[in-house]
Amino acid sequence: MGLYESGRPGKSAPSGPRLLMSKIDHHVHTSRHSPDSVIEPDDLVAEARLAGLDGVVITEHDYQWAAEELAELQARAGRLLVLSGAEISTRQGHFLVYGLPNLDGASPGIDVKDLIAYVRRHDAAIVAAHPFRWEQDFDAIIAECGPNFDALELVSNNITPQTRALTERVASRHSLGTTGSSDGHEPSVVGCYYTSFPAPILSMGDFVRALRSRSGSPGHTAGRRRTSGPVD
Repeated sequence: MGLYESGRPGKSAPSGPRLLMSKIDHHVHTSRHSPDSVIEPDDLVAEARLAGLDGVVITEHDYQWAAEELAELQARAGRLLVLSGAEISTRQGHFLVYGLPNLDGASPGIDVKDLIAYVRRHDAAIVAAHPFRWEQDFDAIIAECGPNFDALELVSNNITPQTRALTERVASRHSLGTTGSSDGHEPSVVGCYYTSFPAPILSMGDFVRALRSRSGSPGHTAGRRRTSGPVD
């Protein structure tokens, strides 16, 4: 789980090792609020631990977990960080949002330009989920909205080598960040891909700032499915 070092002598520091890197699966669904998922919340925690992750971000379809229910799961998760964003079904496709106080301004069927505006108004973050999937014309979205995404999901259980190549081209052309995630709907794929950040992620605020700084890089867990191909 991540990379750690001990605190230096003579300096005040929390007891225990200090986290230097965080591995986060930022796109997963549970059976609690996503009808197409068979992952029970506690199974998500267990699988994330087996995959060596430092945290997960639950992104139900058009639903964001309430703080109280998230706190209950976090209490059972121990050192594994558990956060919640949402996967919003826009007119142009699916987009992952993080750090919003609520989804009042992010209803299903919203235009992606309006979603971007809502995200920016709240200093939140937005990631394009599986670009080009289902013949999505992501080039047209960029032409209409500009490269106003904090990252593009480059690898996941629902990204093929073909759509990955198209996404790499767009990300390179517009200097956009890229991420990896499982897009998990079944336990065995949790953590198959993840995003590695070179700094501790201990809260949603940390996660949003890391995405917006484009400091993350995709990674892959050995022994788990690699639908998008390997990650160097």
